[in-house]
Amino acid sequence: MAGNENTTTVQVKVEKPDETGSTSTAEVEHRIIALAQKIPKGISDKDIQNEMPDLQPQQRATVINKLLAQGFFDLFNQKGTLLYKFKDPSKNQNVKGADNEEKVVYRIIEEAGNKGIWIRDIRHKSNLILTQLNKILKNLENKKLIKAVKSVSASKKKVYMLYNLEPDRSVTGGAWYCDQDFEAEFVDVLNQQCYRFLLTKTEAAKECKGGPIAARNISYASSKDVWKYINDLGISKVQLSVEDMETILDTLLYDGKVERSLSAEGNFLYRAIKSLLPPPGTVTMPCGVCPVSHFCNEIGSVNPRKCVYMKEWLE
Repeated sequence: MAGNENTTTVQVKVEKPDETGSTSTAEVEHRIIALAQKIPKGISDKDIQNEMPDLQPQQRATVINKLLAQGFFDLFNQKGTLLYKFKDPSKNQNVKGADNEEKVVYRIIEEAGNKGIWIRDIRHKSNLILTQLNKILKNLENKKLIKAVKSVSASKKKVYMLYNLEPDRSVTGGAWYCDQDFEAEFVDVLNQQCYRFLLTKTEAAKECKGGPIAARNISYASSKDVWKYINDLGISKVQLSVEDMETILDTLLYDGKVERSLSAEGNFLYRAIKSLLPPPGTVTMPCGVCPVSHFCNEIGSVNPRKCVYMKEWLE
């Protein structure tokens, strides 16, 4: 499609926008599809944001995932940037050299979209025996028409989806998982850096001469501000979204390290706070929170000399 200058405009039926003037999901879908038709090489999230600056990130992600699942776009990764390339879903792809059973299985997997489908569900919908279904799935994988993706929800569970689709976050776990393993250290680093950024803004707000209310307002930061700060640091090897930053900020909120406020525009703002009471000394050392402290003594297997937690704390 990128090499053809005479791009054919595809008419997509969508619902009418809300009469209240607000941007409906159907209107957003229509505008994103129209934008993708104008740029055959593919559009990025930044292109969509420039076209519709008032569109909320959550709504944009929801609409994009829906259009991907419906087959309106092919997803490509170009130098770390995701591009959505328009394709006409009315032109059904032909499974070349496939028999009827392969076509049935292919269509079932295609309907599942980027969330994929489990082999048991494919077997239930296709009414094929397991040995025959495994052979068909293997043939489709060899032809690079489908792919098997491991799901973070179950270590031994694989879901099948079309080869050119990017798996949904519910399948891969998003930025917090790598090869189905939760990246605890990565999350801790992001947690610390986000909190440090908010603390810096709080300290800078103390120099404000406009009064306590003005100083308080300056100390707040949006999730987009935090996202930009983390991106500028370059500590993440994966591309993080604003929603990822909100997840980290929520953990700080639950830990009592930040407070959250709602802006006039309806967006959440975050501010670092300090606890009114300092933590007691017993909880800052391993003995204060050790679950087997009542077994600890000088002659038993649990003793201070062999305690790995005490050693890590002292270091």
